[in-house]
Amino acid sequence: VNVVAMLHHYWEQKQVQQSKGSSGGSGGPAGERAARAESLILYESAPTPGPPYVCYVTLPGGSCFGNYKVCLFQAEARRDAARVALMNSLVNELPCRCINAQFISQSLQQAATHCAVSMEDARDSGTSLGTYSLLLHSYIGRTMLEFQEMMTVFQLLHWNGTLKALRERQYSRQSVISYYSQRGLDEHMRSSLALDWLGREQRSPGRIGEELQVAQRELVLARRRGIELRFYKEKTDILSLALSQTYIRRTPDAFSQTPGPTDQREQLPLHRMSH
Repeated sequence: VNVVAMLHHYWEQKQVQQSKGSSGGSGGPAGERAARAESLILYESAPTPGPPYVCYVTLPGGSCFGNYKVCLFQAEARRDAARVALMNSLVNELPCRCINAQFISQSLQQAATHCAVSMEDARDSGTSLGTYSLLLHSYIGRTMLEFQEMMTVFQLLHWNGTLKALRERQYSRQSVISYYSQRGLDEHMRSSLALDWLGREQRSPGRIGEELQVAQRELVLARRRGIELRFYKEKTDILSLALSQTYIRRTPDAFSQTPGPTDQREQLPLHRMSH
């Protein structure tokens, strides 16, 4: 079974369905549809001098999966990564993976129990549970994979300290959610997050290396569990980008300025919370 071709075919057909649903047309010639699907599925081999090999596959929307098995050949790692991605893609279509009122209620109850807080917090947008409730409700009718793609952005902003900085500057949670949900994760955001870590490295030499080791271990463990990897992989990539800058003899102008929190370098169309 050519699982790589199956994964490609699955997303090609999904692109056709989405195109028909949005425009009412046929989605264009078959060649154009195939090219779009091919360009949206990205395979990336982890650098290694020899086996075992690791391969990551990024799906349309940004979800990332890796090979679960120990692979002695690069082609084998690619096929196994595609298999994991295909299984998760198919499972994501099940009714139980659709975000609805019942799913939100169960998720909030589980979160409240795990964090030892009251369910009343879900009604307060100023609490963590209230923020989680806002995020879930904004994705009603969509799938868990789509929700996870959006959550990755906020996980990175929390990990990097940006959300804390925005909260200290009294930006409302609703405006932050609205802004970053629409923006998504792009190269500019990655560079901004890497710049923050370079600033931490300048204040505390060795900080990036330590954090990168932790992120790499998390990525390995997550891949072996067969779960969605984008948050772990993005952390590794951002820290690697920041670390590469520390080896440049003369720091570029963009990195020579005193780094500050990400939100201070961007003019965000956010609204401050009222007192």
